[in-house]
Amino acid sequence: MREAYHVELEQLAENLASMSLQVADAMERATRALLEVDLGLAEQVISDDAKVDDARAECEEQAYALLALQAPVATDLRTVLAAIHAAESLERMGDLALHVAKAARRRHPDPVLPEAVRGDFAKMGEVAVKLARQAEQVIKSKDVEAARTIESDDDEVDEIHKHLFTVIMDRDWDHGVAAAVDVTLLGRFYERFADHAVSVARRMIFVVTGKMPGYGTEDV
Repeated sequence: MREAYHVELEQLAENLASMSLQVADAMERATRALLEVDLGLAEQVISDDAKVDDARAECEEQAYALLALQAPVATDLRTVLAAIHAAESLERMGDLALHVAKAARRRHPDPVLPEAVRGDFAKMGEVAVKLARQAEQVIKSKDVEAARTIESDDDEVDEIHKHLFTVIMDRDWDHGVAAAVDVTLLGRFYERFADHAVSVARRMIFVVTGKMPGYGTEDV
């Protein structure tokens, strides 16, 4: 009976890790759609978002069943509670990739991004996808140091996000208000995606140590 219980816990972690890869792939495709003005990729991200929603529902169902039927304690209880919160963060990451894809579709066949910020978004997309893939490994390994690395790597996205404001507020910005709004919103989507990856990493630290690292806006 206990062996089956631990198999279920492992399966829950595997499902969470799979979700992390799903949202990494979604943001990778959404970024390509944005940069390459690729409507097909944008549509793929939009249609695949339902799979992320289904994965969250499945993770939560597993977690609540374990709480109800197995009454886990100590580390096992932390694992189940962390899974519920992590699944929520991962689902939100999928939604943020969806928002990027919808922006690419909305402006098609015109590009969303002025040339002046394309490099910034390419880098933000690269780092955001890397963070989601790192989260997948942390979910599997419960490696506290690797989880802390995600938080430090997130700083790069924050710096690019801040830089975007200086670009659109510069007197030389000549791309109009609509482009400035697009850049502002898209920058926020990437910043929040990275923040949620940090939140997932913090949940894994909680599983191992029993202590929740300091909260940020992604936990609210």
